[in-house]
Amino acid sequence: MESSINKKIGNNGEERASIFLENAGYKVLERNYRSRYGEIDIIVCKNETVVFVEVKTWPRSDFFSLAQAVDYRKQKRIIKTAKCFLAEHRQYKECYVRFDLIALDISGHDKIFHIENAFSEIL
Repeated sequence: MESSINKKIGNNGEERASIFLENAGYKVLERNYRSRYGEIDIIVCKNETVVFVEVKTWPRSDFFSLAQAVDYRKQKRIIKTAKCFLAEHRQYKECYVRFDLIALDISGHDKIFHIENAFSEIL
């Protein structure tokens, strides 16, 4: 039961994040893109930049623990999945790439935090 509640909360958060991004001028390319490496919540494009967005719905205003929610392993999976998307969608091969995080506070404050360049691929 708790899993289905978490899924609903997550889906609602992703919907709110998509609307937030569209209102900020981004074009949503895909939601819940999956590869064998993992899933990316939202993929958007703006000003020749493809942005891969991880959405975290947080039940409190304590966003300091977000770093643990998108740890190094999760970042690696997102980056590998992004590479799969780019390989499948060659029209974006000349675009810049960015990895963002959107955190939604669902504790009644209804805040959305957009963290651009939340992480990058380390060479």
